[in-house]
Amino acid sequence: MTRLPERVAVVTGAAGGMGSAHCRRLAEEGADIIALDLTENADGLAATAAEVERAGRRCLTGFADVRDPLAVEEAVNTGVAQLGRLDVVVANAGVYAGYAPAWELTDESWQRALDVNLTGAWHTIRAAAGHLGEGASIVIVGSTNGVKGGATAAHYAASKHAVVGLARTLANELGPRGIRVNTVHPGSVATPMILNDRVYAKLCPELPNPTREDAARVLAQRTILPVPWVEPVDISNAVLFLASDESRYITGIELVVDAGLTQKV
Repeated sequence: MTRLPERVAVVTGAAGGMGSAHCRRLAEEGADIIALDLTENADGLAATAAEVERAGRRCLTGFADVRDPLAVEEAVNTGVAQLGRLDVVVANAGVYAGYAPAWELTDESWQRALDVNLTGAWHTIRAAAGHLGEGASIVIVGSTNGVKGGATAAHYAASKHAVVGLARTLANELGPRGIRVNTVHPGSVATPMILNDRVYAKLCPELPNPTREDAARVLAQRTILPVPWVEPVDISNAVLFLASDESRYITGIELVVDAGLTQKV
């Protein structure tokens, strides 16, 4: 028995990383997928569609920059017209646009983080809201930086804190229609956002050429559970739970998946 039988989900940032994992996991549980991403990520989007189809579900892909409300609206409307309904929204698209002390951040880095992480989520939900009915679920992918501060991440933390306020407000506004709204907050996840030389250098400034293994040792010291990071599917399982009827009376909450990062003393 599947947990999302014959439902339709739209996922932004679907071409790779967590977005691709969300599409695959939801499809495994019976959902057809509207997968959206940027035009430059066409190859990744095609790979995501192939994974969904291997799970036996339909996948419609669309190109939309979440900063462009008209493009998002058109992509969502096209997907719904072809698949016939919409039940789940996963506002996953996000960026970590550089890092520096707050007073050294450029206007461009600050604005890009807010435009993609916050305004992009709003654009996505606004485009989808009219298609949703009773029992629908909206999940915004936040970050542990949305429940705590983070040095050199003022722009990112501000945007991810803001989506919590957005979700709480939407939960109140959409609750009378039987629509739930929640956020999922990953810690470090094994995706290219974490697994790259730039992050390794930030984590291990004393080393000339730090490796993934060096970074893992540093990150493992920050969590309660003995792991440096979680896998994309761990976040997708949380998204799946909030999308399914198993969480039918859960709305307006922040679900943290971080191996104890935010709770370690």
